[in-house]
Amino acid sequence: MSKGTVIVALSGGVDSAVAALLLRDAGYAVECLHMTNWDDDDGYCDAARDFHDARRVAGILGLPLHRVSFAQEYRERVFAHFVAESERGRTPNPDVLCNREIKFGVLRRYAERLGGQWLATGHYARVDTSSGRPYLLKGVDPGKDQSYFLHAVAEDDLRDVLFPLGKLTKHEVREIARAANLPVAEKKDSTGICFIGERPFGEFLARYVAARPGTIRSVDGEPVGRHRGLAFYTLGQRHGLGIGGIADRPDAPWYVVGKDLERNELIVAQGADHPALFSDAAFATEMHWINGPPASWQPGAELRCSAKTRYRQPDQPCTVVARGGDAIDVHFDTPQRAVTPGQYVVLYDGERCLGGATIERARTRSREAPLRASESLRASATG
Repeated sequence: MSKGTVIVALSGGVDSAVAALLLRDAGYAVECLHMTNWDDDDGYCDAARDFHDARRVAGILGLPLHRVSFAQEYRERVFAHFVAESERGRTPNPDVLCNREIKFGVLRRYAERLGGQWLATGHYARVDTSSGRPYLLKGVDPGKDQSYFLHAVAEDDLRDVLFPLGKLTKHEVREIARAANLPVAEKKDSTGICFIGERPFGEFLARYVAARPGTIRSVDGEPVGRHRGLAFYTLGQRHGLGIGGIADRPDAPWYVVGKDLERNELIVAQGADHPALFSDAAFATEMHWINGPPASWQPGAELRCSAKTRYRQPDQPCTVVARGGDAIDVHFDTPQRAVTPGQYVVLYDGERCLGGATIERARTRSREAPLRASESLRASATG
């Protein structure tokens, strides 16, 4: 007897292929859906190959395959935000918006119209519904856990979601694919931003964001070079700065440590461990609590938890302070490297993902006594 109909988002990669296989063998009526989010076929996009691989997998598994394009929705809801943030000199993460707006937004609605009772993807994450409401949990493979990218998905959009790979490691997934003779068993994982593909990031971004050259200045105020536009750099970046040997300077690599948007200047420092690379706190907005905020969450309230400011980062103990509305301050127990405006700080209580917020500013106070957690970053934050 079938457990019901599940629509599997079949990307053409090994993860979603194994997800479909596991659900089929578990007794679900599985239908596959391949979506296309980018329609600019310029030789860098793998969309045609991915659909070919998805069709082969569906055929081998004996499963129906639907195909749909959400390219327009993606451009309006994800890519437009990416361009706008880049123009502001920030470093956006489109994968987070893609999950919220596309995969667990328009794709989930489309799956419902196909008769799906559940939507399944190949994400390495888990959903715990034992208490009657869905809680987002980390995947058991710490090297592949993708809860960071799912933190902005609404609670209601997680209710009928299945993550078959959440309890597996990547090695186990590939072994399952090999045993089933799936043609994507050895397919390389996709990396980077989907619409950029394998092309150089700067080459792609220059098509949408105008170059605004300016001065590269060291943390002590010395001009050391020229940049092509703040949008083309991110905090912690080492390569591509074009800073040659400078008299009376040590022969050590330079790193981006900040951006002065008003003066259109890129701020750099020498050494991977330079204090200017590290921040003890961050001010963030647009805080999204997956299951709602803690009880009595009001301005000044504090929460002890852990946080990540980038994917695959180990959990960092911190204190989160409510600043009213959707704003929070995050005070890290240990200074964090390259806390970047436009990226996300994602909060955890053990295995459970609480949600996350957009980083607006970070505070570097490496040579001063740390502030109390109750002190606001609004006036003192820089970056």
